[in-house]
Amino acid sequence: MSKVFDGPEHLSDSDAPWDDLVQEDFHVAVYRDRYPVTPGHLLFVPKYNTMAILTNAFEDAVRYGKQQVESGEWHAFNVGINQGQAAGQTVSWPHIHLIPRRTGDVPDPVGGVRNTIPGQGNYRSPQYKKL
Repeated sequence: MSKVFDGPEHLSDSDAPWDDLVQEDFHVAVYRDRYPVTPGHLLFVPKYNTMAILTNAFEDAVRYGKQQVESGEWHAFNVGINQGQAAGQTVSWPHIHLIPRRTGDVPDPVGGVRNTIPGQGNYRSPQYKKL
């Protein structure tokens, strides 16, 4: 079994992009993103670095997103992972982004995950606006 997740305070990168714990179970912890792209942006962080647990985290994110849409809290959502530095990964522990989407949050949402919300993709950029 791979390394056990000890929580964000034990990661070597002190700039872990997660904040308040929302919920957790034996396999996955859900945090609010410290640098949200939209209000409600969550991170599903596997406690073990295995493909099975990462898959569980992805399924949990999709299930949660569907519940939010069905309840009318969100209009839609994006789910994704940044794997590797060239893909924008800044913390070397796998985690799934669940990004709420609302009608009108961008002028033209066509392309979905192929785009980032302008100014919100790079939280280290001076153009980033903390929500």
